[in-house]
Amino acid sequence: MGRSGRSRHQKRARAQAQLHNLEAYAANPHSFVFTRGCAGQNIRQLALDVRRVMEPLTASRLQVRKKNSLKDCVAVAGPLGVTHFLILSKTETSVYFKLMRLPGGPTLTFQVKKYSLVRDVVSSLRRHRMHEQQFAHPPLLVLNSFGPHGMHVKLMATMFQNLFPSINVHKVNLNTIKRCLLIDYNPDSQELDFRHYSIKVVPVGASRGMKKLLQEKFPNMSRLQDISELLATGAGLSESEAEPDGDHNITELPQAIAGRGNMLAQQSAVRLTEIGPRMTLRLIKVQDGIGEGKVMFHSFVRKTEEELQAILEAKEKRLQLKAQRRAQQAQNVQRKQEQREAHREKSLEGMKKAQVGSSREVAPGRPSPWLSKSDDDLEDDDIEYFRQAVGEAPSEDLFPEAKPKQPAKCPGWKRRETDRGKGRFSDWKLPKDKPQGAQGRRGPKGVSWHRGRGRGRPQKRAA
Repeated sequence: MGRSGRSRHQKRARAQAQLHNLEAYAANPHSFVFTRGCAGQNIRQLALDVRRVMEPLTASRLQVRKKNSLKDCVAVAGPLGVTHFLILSKTETSVYFKLMRLPGGPTLTFQVKKYSLVRDVVSSLRRHRMHEQQFAHPPLLVLNSFGPHGMHVKLMATMFQNLFPSINVHKVNLNTIKRCLLIDYNPDSQELDFRHYSIKVVPVGASRGMKKLLQEKFPNMSRLQDISELLATGAGLSESEAEPDGDHNITELPQAIAGRGNMLAQQSAVRLTEIGPRMTLRLIKVQDGIGEGKVMFHSFVRKTEEELQAILEAKEKRLQLKAQRRAQQAQNVQRKQEQREAHREKSLEGMKKAQVGSSREVAPGRPSPWLSKSDDDLEDDDIEYFRQAVGEAPSEDLFPEAKPKQPAKCPGWKRRETDRGKGRFSDWKLPKDKPQGAQGRRGPKGVSWHRGRGRGRPQKRAA
């Protein structure tokens, strides 16, 4: 009977493939997309749409609270392998978009001139194509007009290229390219157009009826005599279903693509459908560092070489002063720690000497008089010592545990005290005008004062 399950070679190959996939995934750039400050509902939705563009190499369920600072995000990003921050913020004048490279920068700050959300773009289209399978792979980045217009333009192109994994055109699988991100630079207005498209590849050279059959969308053929009428003329189909194709989007496929009719070395048309979001950006400044540092470029402020040199010198002085303060703080901490250790050693030596002296005072074989005393005696000694030293008795709050001692009482004393004076005739009083004789000892109505509880015998009257 043969063994069931995978063989040793299959398990080894599977483990190697998983390790290779993990290494490849870790080598790709990852990003965080979030908002800062009081952004508002539309800006938060725009951040979610941009996060959708960056999938799957981004934190889709990232939650940044108000109390979290930028340093907290940087500390979390290191172990997770995050390489870029995309931050949206809003002020009273405009909306800003920051692109940061971790861990050392630079930071690019853009002003968002105009933007449109995904729902706005989709609602304006007559037919849109967007499904979950499109977001299983990163989009294809297309940069347009990023020519030799300055170092800041070259830096922008490099930053956008590093946002997504590189592509080897000889080994890329065309089935993984389902989306396209277009960033167009206008040298005249110095603005960037941010567009996000869905890619669809369809065969060309077939009639509209044949395309319908290939897409498994059978038209209504009740008015046709033969299926040849549908394939030849495309009767019963609207003109809007046949999109115009030309030389601008028709190409020969280097490999087969998923879809009916997209075969190797066949003519197919590449169609783009915008799925949003849409932004118009303008570069404001470039900083060296994460959110702070030297300003390497500013679109509004121009400084001379002397001003830049003065700024650099002032920054160097601040850094030197900061280093001196840190060194002085380290020396103070070290000195205090040494003093603490010396005081601790001195205290231990004193405690040892005190123990040796006390052991010499107590005779061998006899217990210490302090050990024979109880806690109450020790408290009394404290009170007496305070009275002798100060000259007056201590207050009750000073020794709360020292309470006045009460004499011990036998069991049942409480019951006898409560029952004392509560007899049957205890509330009666004798009249003051009668003598304390035999008649005076009588109670009311001839009741005699004796221990019995019955009514007394009346006396005989004198003749």
